[in-house]
Amino acid sequence: MAKSLRLRYYADRAEFVGWTMNDQESRMEIIRFGKLLHERGLTAATDGNISVRLNGDSVLTTPTCISKGMMAPDDLVVVDMNGRKISGYRDVTSEIVMHMTVYRMRPDINAVVHAHPPTATGFAACGLALDQALVSEVLLSLGSIPLASYATPGTSELSEALEPFIPDHDAILMANHGVVTYGRDLTQAYMNMETVEHFARIALVVRQIGCEHPLAAEQVSKLHEIRQRIQHYKAELPRRA
Repeated sequence: MAKSLRLRYYADRAEFVGWTMNDQESRMEIIRFGKLLHERGLTAATDGNISVRLNGDSVLTTPTCISKGMMAPDDLVVVDMNGRKISGYRDVTSEIVMHMTVYRMRPDINAVVHAHPPTATGFAACGLALDQALVSEVLLSLGSIPLASYATPGTSELSEALEPFIPDHDAILMANHGVVTYGRDLTQAYMNMETVEHFARIALVVRQIGCEHPLAAEQVSKLHEIRQRIQHYKAELPRRA
């Protein structure tokens, strides 16, 4: 693989410093994780979208109207930081505004995944956040998973609904819609999506049993301190190539 490049990008006074993969590597990563999303039932038909920040000026993304499990590398499109297409023969996904909002607000983020995992989306459709302190591992990896209010997919209103949560969370439920996750690389963004759905299944079982015992505030505080140390450690690692 080609050696990763170090670069710097200033957007809205936010500094992006990240390890980037080249175009071909990123295309293969998107194909790989698109298949995983499809095979594991986190998307259906042509649902969902994936993007990877190529550098400070462009993003590689899945196009509209294609199964994430049936893509080829040349199906993907490159857009600028305003979501306008630079290259590719397919049309840009209507959800690109949501992806660009994440990149603009989180310079540390290099990949975004949007999907409709069934259990987590069920919680979102019921107007329920996944913010209960039920599982220590989830608190360590994601903290809480908030619920953004409903807004029409593909509109600026959806980005506005997400904006209050983006700075402090790496996964967000979207009411009556689905889930968006993001990370320092595509592996992390994808794993965050898996974690959201896994926790949603656990939370559903807890509700079915009817015996919820959340962690105490002091226990949550200790886990939060550990999570901060973990996040700091991850921030110091080079991005996976």
